[in-house]
Order: sequence, then structure tokens, then C-alpha cells
Amino acid sequence: MNGNTLSGFQEQIADVRARAAKVGREQEVKFALNGFVIVRDTEEEAIRVLQEIQGKANKEAVDAFRHEVQNAGASTSNKTGMWANSKFEDLVQYNDGFKTKLIGTAEQVVERILLLKSLGISILLVAFLHYDEEFESFGEKVLKVVREREGEGRGKDTEFEIERTGDVYRAKEPEVENGGK
Repeated sequence: MNGNTLSGFQEQIADVRARAAKVGREQEVKFALNGFVIVRDTEEEAIRVLQEIQGKANKEAVDAFRHEVQNAGASTSNKTGMWANSKFEDLVQYNDGFKTKLIGTAEQVVERILLLKSLGISILLVAFLHYDEEFESFGEKVLKVVREREGEGRGKDTEFEIERTGDVYRAKEPEVENGGK
């Protein structure tokens, strides 16, 4: 799966599970999710790194990729495809990895992983800006804590995890100009 909104994740998982149930394979379905990880001491610092990555992107290459994947999506049964709602900033990381929202403090990323797990995601396919330096830190500061919290029962109750963390994945309403509605 690629990055998405909370409802987008829920709809995609429900759809796949329903299809699997029709052929008696609902227990065999597993979900993997692409994500780009940026863990820093503060959320502001992590967001600055994200903005720097996006700001250095090759605009022509990203626009060409967007054109091709959205053109391909138009040929799908629902006429949209996976990248239909992806903006330039999303497609800098080509699998919508920024939309997975694994960007912030270690604690924020831990909470988001637990929410994603509660939705049914069992595998995270992660990328890092500086893999060698950040991968080990991710294991110590994030995955170790995720495992501890799982041992305490976290990551199973979807409603609880959505209540704690779900707002970060909710689709944002378009801003209304001039303060009117």
C-alpha cells in the first residue's frame, strides 16, 4: 500500500479483506505499507528536513512521474489509481511515503505505527534520507518502543489508537478563502 488518509487506509483494507473473504482466504491477507521515516528531536526539525527534501526535488522528473502514474490510474476500473490524489510534495517520494506520516519525534512515529498496526498493517517498507545513520537509531528509538507497547497490548484496538493518533491521518478540509464558508 502507499500512503493515504485514515479513511483511505480503512477503505482499501476493507475492500481487500472482503475480496479475500469471497474465496475463503481472509485469514491469509497481509498488508504492507510504504513509508519514509524522518525522526528528529522535535517535530519542527523533522518537518524542516521533509521540506528540504521536497525543495530539492527535480520538478521536471516528479511532474513527469505524476503525469505517467495518473495517466495509468485513469485506465483502472475506478478510473483513479493509487496516485490520483497525490500532490507534487507527496510524489517526491514516489510511493507516497511521506503521506504515511512517519515524520516527527520518535514518540510521534511510535504512536503512528501502533495506529497503522491496529488498522491491519503488518509490514512497513521504510526508507530513510541517510539509511546507514538513521536505520539503527530507528530500531532503538522507535521499533524497540513499538515492541514494548505491543507487549502491553497496544496496536490492537483500532478505536483506541484512532482516538489517540488518528487526526494526523484524517483528510484535511480545503481552506475557505476570506474566512467564509
